[in-house]
Amino acid sequence: MDKDKMLQEVYEKAKAYELKGGNCAQCSIAAIFEVLGVNDENVIRAATGLADGVGLSGDGHCGALSGGTIAISYFFGRKKEDMARMGKNLKALLLAKKLHAEFVKEFSTCRCHDIQIKQFGRFFDMCNMEDLKAAQVMGMAEQCSTLVGKVARMALEIILEEREKEAKKAKQEELSVL
Repeated sequence: MDKDKMLQEVYEKAKAYELKGGNCAQCSIAAIFEVLGVNDENVIRAATGLADGVGLSGDGHCGALSGGTIAISYFFGRKKEDMARMGKNLKALLLAKKLHAEFVKEFSTCRCHDIQIKQFGRFFDMCNMEDLKAAQVMGMAEQCSTLVGKVARMALEIILEEREKEAKKAKQEELSVL
């Protein structure tokens, strides 16, 4: 599948997952993993508590940003055996920083609470039944699903670009040996 089709597919899948059951972090990871052929339910499950600014608090950054960062780190992060080697995490950190910058450029902030205020004029406490109903009436599911799709696409684009760079570098190294 070509890059543009993959980016469109991840957008659609992430949006559909968010509309179906919501959890911005899980939905972004699930869509990225599915498009890239990764089957790791443990990573998706581990992201459960990141929804709605961490634990439905709204106080942390957007769960879709968390999910995109987890997906990037899944492919480019350091392994347990490299924990003492500080430089081994640099690639994932720089790619996560790139995702964060793109996110803030698109949405002005990364904090869930602030995004809700910008989009709806108020924050919704998703643990409060009245707020949950108000969020449904005001179209939060549609707004957040679009955001989740966009962020999954941003993260996948970063992953694909980095994989392409790595492939070119490996090819150049292979040719230099000949």
